[in-house]
This record gives sequence, C-alpha cells and structure tokens, in this order.
Amino acid sequence: MKYIRWFGQPGSSDVSLVGGKNASLGRMIAALKEQGIRVPDGFAITVDAYWQVLDENDIRAHITALLASIEADDVATLQKAGAAIRAAIEAATLPDALQEQIVHAYDALSEQYGQQDLSVAVRSSATAEDLPSASFAGQQESYLHIKGHVALCATVKKCMASLFTDRAISYRMQKGFDHMKVGLSVGVQKMVNAGNAASGVAFSLDTDSGFAEVVMINATWGLAEALVKGSVIPDEYLVFKPLLKKGYQPIIKKMLGKKITKLAYDARAEKVGVTAVAEHKQEAFCLDDEQILALARAVCVIEDYYSAQEGRWTPQDVEWAIDADDHQLYIVQSRPETVFAQQASAASYTTYNLATDQELTPLVQGMSIGQQIVSGNARVIASIQEMREIQDGDIIVTQMTDPDWVPVMKKAAGIITNQGGRTCHAAIVCRELGIPALVGTGNATEIIKNGQAITLDCARGQVGAVYQGQIPFEKTDIDTTDLAKPPVELLVNCADPARAFSLSRLPVEGVGLARLEFILSNDIGVHPLALCFPERIEDAATRSQIEYKAAPYGSLKDFFVQRLAQAIGMIAAAFYPRKVIVRCSDFKTNEYRNLLGGSYFEQHEENPMLGWRGASRYYDPRFKEAFALECAALRAVRETMGFANVQIMVPFVRTLDEAQKVSQALQQHGLERGKQDLRLLMMCEVPSNVLLIEAFSAFFDGFSIGSNDLTQCMLGIDRDQERLAYLFDENDPAMRIAYQMAIEGAHAKGRTIGICGQGPSDEPDLAHFLIATGIDSISLSADAVIPFLVKN
Repeated sequence: MKYIRWFGQPGSSDVSLVGGKNASLGRMIAALKEQGIRVPDGFAITVDAYWQVLDENDIRAHITALLASIEADDVATLQKAGAAIRAAIEAATLPDALQEQIVHAYDALSEQYGQQDLSVAVRSSATAEDLPSASFAGQQESYLHIKGHVALCATVKKCMASLFTDRAISYRMQKGFDHMKVGLSVGVQKMVNAGNAASGVAFSLDTDSGFAEVVMINATWGLAEALVKGSVIPDEYLVFKPLLKKGYQPIIKKMLGKKITKLAYDARAEKVGVTAVAEHKQEAFCLDDEQILALARAVCVIEDYYSAQEGRWTPQDVEWAIDADDHQLYIVQSRPETVFAQQASAASYTTYNLATDQELTPLVQGMSIGQQIVSGNARVIASIQEMREIQDGDIIVTQMTDPDWVPVMKKAAGIITNQGGRTCHAAIVCRELGIPALVGTGNATEIIKNGQAITLDCARGQVGAVYQGQIPFEKTDIDTTDLAKPPVELLVNCADPARAFSLSRLPVEGVGLARLEFILSNDIGVHPLALCFPERIEDAATRSQIEYKAAPYGSLKDFFVQRLAQAIGMIAAAFYPRKVIVRCSDFKTNEYRNLLGGSYFEQHEENPMLGWRGASRYYDPRFKEAFALECAALRAVRETMGFANVQIMVPFVRTLDEAQKVSQALQQHGLERGKQDLRLLMMCEVPSNVLLIEAFSAFFDGFSIGSNDLTQCMLGIDRDQERLAYLFDENDPAMRIAYQMAIEGAHAKGRTIGICGQGPSDEPDLAHFLIATGIDSISLSADAVIPFLVKN
C-alpha cells in the first residue's frame, strides 16, 4: 500500500508524507486514545500520490506556467489561473495502482465499522499546513458524507485540486511558500453523524484577547461547516482551565447563538444541504454542562500533549462533533493556533480610546474581533463579483465573507458582517491579518451606506459598535515592564465581564470593585423578584419576554443564578489567583424599576440615592428572595467553579444592627465569613461607618471607602443633583478628615482599608494624601491605572 497510511500507524504522523492535518490525526490516535480522546479512524493518501497524479497526467509544467501568469495584486489573473489549474487536476486520471489502493483501504474502513459504503469525510492536508507559523485554515476544501468507490475517487481529485483555490494561492504568496514545493495529502475519515446532533470548534485560549487560561467552545446544530462559513451565529462557552484540572466545574460563559438553519446530510438527495432548525432547538443550547466540561477536558489533554511534544506552549484549534448514533464526543481534527502563540510577551499593553466628548449612538453593534479602533469608508459588498471595488483602507461591509475573499481582505482596514460568530471565517482571517472585525451584526448591510465614512470600535470588550463619521481616537502602547511598583496595593475597578481578560494584563494586584449592577442591567436585564414571583406580573407581553430570556436555562431562577455566576466567574478567572472583590447589588429603586418586571416590585422614591438600597434590602422580607438568588450565584462561583479568590463586599450599611442582620443573612445562605477563606468586606460610605468603624470591624474583615457616596452624605449633596455639582468635591477638607478617621480606625482593629471611588483617579494630590495617611489599597478605573503609575 505505497500510497496509503492508516491513522495511528507508522508513517501517519510524518508531515512531509501526509501533510499537517493528517499528521495531527495520526498522532492523536496513536498517543491519546488511552486518555479518552476519541478520533474517528481513517487513512491518508500520501503526498507521493499527489505528485504521481501530476506527473502521469503531465500537468506539472502547465501548472507552473499558469502560476507565473499571476500578476501581483491583480485578482483577475489570480482567479483565471486558479480556475484553470483546478480544472486540469480534476480532469486528470488517477493511476491504476493508486485507485486500487484507495478502493481497498475504503472497503477495509467500511468493514471496520460494520457498514457497506461507509460515509466518510474527505479532507485536504497540505505539507505547508497547520504549522505553528501559518495556519492555512480554510485554504483547501473538505467534502462530507462521501459514499462509494466512484464518488470517493472523484472527490480525492477535487481535494487535490483545492490546493490551488484562489485563497490558497494568495496565502502562499503572502507567506513566501513555493507553490510547487507544497504537496497535498488527502485524508479519508469515518464521518461523524452530527446532522441531528451538534458540532463545532474549540480553542484552548480566548481568540479575542489571547487569554491563555480558558477553553473557548463554539457550537451549532448539524455540521460545523455552517459555523466556519458564518451562516449561523453559534453558541459560545468558556471554561477556565486551571480549576477544571482541579475537578471544579468552571463554566464562566454560556451565550446562546442564533441557529436558525443547519447543515446536514440529506439521505434522499444523497448530499449535504441546508435545513431549518426546529424552533425549540433554536432556543436551546447545543451542549449541556456535562458535554461542555467533557469537551473542555479533551481540549486540555490535546493542548498539553502538543505543548509537551513541541517543548513550548502550543495552543490548539480543535474541530469536534457529537455523533447522533452513539451520542459520543469525537475530535475530528486539531491544528496549532497561530495568532497568539507567536506573541512573545504580554508585557506590552495597547489601548484604543475614542477621543471625543460627544455622545455617540451606534449605527450597528455585534461581536468584536481584534480590540482596535479604525476609521474609513464603508464598502458594502453583496457578492464576490464586487470585490474589485474595494480600495486600500476601506471597511468591508457584507453578509459574510468566505475563503475566496482572502486576496482582497488584505486591503481592508476592517470587516463588518451581518452573520457569523467569533470563529467564523471572517473572524479567523481578520485575527491573522491583524485587522478588527465586527461579526453577527444582523443588519449592517441595510444600515450602513456604501461610501459612508464610519468608525469601527472593537476596543470596548466583546461587544463592538460602528459609528457614523470618522471619530478621532487615541492609540497608546505601553511597556508595563518599565513601570515602577506603586507605593500602595493597586487594584482596578471592573464591572464588565467582557473586558476582564484584557484588563487582567494591567499591572495590578486584582480587582478592588466588581459591581453587580452592570451585570444585572446588561447580562440579565430582569428584576430578580420577577423571576421569583412571575405570577405578580400582570402584563402578558412582559411575562413572555422574561420566559423567553430564561428558556435555555431550565427555570427562571436558574437563569438568574447561572448568568450572574458566569459573569462573576469571567472576572474571577481573568485575574485568578489575584483577589476579586465583588460588591453585592446596590441598585436604587429607580434603577430596579428599569429592569423587566421592575415596575411591579418597586415603589417611586423622591430621593432614591438615600432610599431603599444596599444592605437594607438584603434582610427585608420584601427582597430576601431576590437576595437568596444573588447568594446562590456567589456560592456557585466559589464552590462549584472553585474561585476562592472572590471576596464579598456589602454596600451602604447604615447601622451596626444592619451589619449584624446582613452577616446573618449571608451565613444563612452558605456564605459564612472565614469559611473556605471567605473574606467579608464593607463599603465605608456613610458617616456612621467612619464614626463607628471600630465597632463595624466586629462583622467585617476589611473596608473600602466609597468616596462618591461618602461625599454625598458628608456634604449633604445628592449625587444626582446637577445644580449642586459644583459643590461636590471628594477632596474637600471635611472629606480628608473622614478618610483619615476611617483609615486609623480600621487599622486600630487590624482591618485592611482601601478606596474604590473616583477621587484618586481624578485628583493626584488626593491619592498622595491617602497613601501618606496609610491607606492599604487604591482601586482605579481601568483608564486611570497607567497614568497613575506614571505619575506615582
């Protein structure tokens, strides 16, 4: 069997013989089977067979001449040459010996699985593919559900011809590979029947920020090609690797996609086609928690194996599928991730910020790729035939890119698509090209006009936006190794889980304030009591909207607990094992009323800043059911996920009696101070806190000064009162006396005390005063950290 190498057998992991993709399959089958990694069996048709086809049909010289006719940056000559080369290879005749060996191996594989005319996947595997420095992802073709001798042999030639797709030719030219020194092997692998199950891709890092400690999973119903091509917005899951390996269940994100259609094999038509997804499945996650964790463990095993083999960290891009027949998870390929693996250091921190004071309204929003801001003219493209209209620096706006677009995507400053998820073709290519992309916008091609000047902002986390006009922005490159250690423990305020991975690269010792209000507004959006007592909501439309949001989570309460726990977990994971101080909810009545169902549970207050807020809610019979959900989420973060670095902080505690009641309420819900090293902190933001701080120390392990609320109460100024804003001064002499009293009182009882208000960010002399007075920590907004370090 000169031209055949069975996966897992000698020679099957030789890249020069079977190409990168097949070599990886061979290595996994041989080395990882005992560790529970299931890889469908199959065989590789060697690179020698490819060269034999070219030589016996005398087309090598013809291909070389056609390649020479391609003019740099001339898409038309590329398309013409590529089409001619592919036609020549597909018209070629397979040598008799090669055809006999392919048929024999296919029959043996069919017999191995107890089937006649086994359904197989036929994939290309180039010798310059899936290398640490070049991914070649999507450059060649794959063909699914191929059955029978005739179909298989014809498909083998199509695979060989796909070495010369337009995007593959262009990519090799860009990377400096000699076309005629790159061979192609064809992989024939038992097809996983995922048409009535799920499949997708998984990366052993976060593909947006490069954060290395998570497994990122994208999943869709049916075949994963729909996900890669961007015809669906997949589900997305994140799992934190360090605690997964310790036996915890750290699923820190579950985002439901839009999976209206799927790719599946149509037995009647004997081909793969697009079919509709049943409505109940559109509203359901593709994977349950057990499957998510099992897949994440498999990805960790694969990453650890390849990292050990290479002698360095080698993050992986894994394709997986669930078989509808046996319900087992299979790994169908794994390749090195090539963008972040090549970045030598995380010491360089680059920030982008819009440089405008005007209030901006987004034209469209979507999932951001690339963490950059760019401006340019929009080029709305409906099809590949319009690619010639793209000029250098344009921002392409389209339904979805596909691999044939790669030659012109290099001209673009950014890409905006209606469809797709974070692992679709547009996202993958943009990461490698180093340009930002906004995917899954839904309607960008309808809203944005051709030639319109726009600004694409992908620097705000995982949700990006497009604004009208060329908005000025600032780019700042900072080498954090040059910054001196600050004279005090420096922390960062982080409310947005989507930004946590990026912010974790700041030179800070953790998170000094993670507000739950942002999460409640943006990730949940429903009043917690509406989830506890839906029968009290009289409006049927509101009830229906709440039920729709909660549907994928099983129950209304589970929706709240899981979403809140995952959002907290994202922040905890980003900074692990550094401390993360999570402040319990401190919404005012007017803010709670703005949540879905809120009007049924909140009364109108004339001055909500001094009303029913913070600690006074937690033990109140009218709110205790909602607080129970909050506590359940915090317990899940610490106990189920394993994030013992999370500390809990209680806001707006007015009296010692209230401090005792809140402590008891937390203990009743399983959050006992000192248990499993839980530290309980209190916001110092009411004058009574300053005056009685030594007494409050009996209930708390430390304090954090909330300078905004403390100023409000000390100076008698409503923070929401614009007319009195000129009097609102966190650096007022009375405030300095309060700060000093609080610091000295806390230290007298051996308690730590920091500050998480805006004052030190805005006024350097206040920061110097606090440091001189002995404050233990300062927690700043993210944009103030680097300036603070430079000045101090």
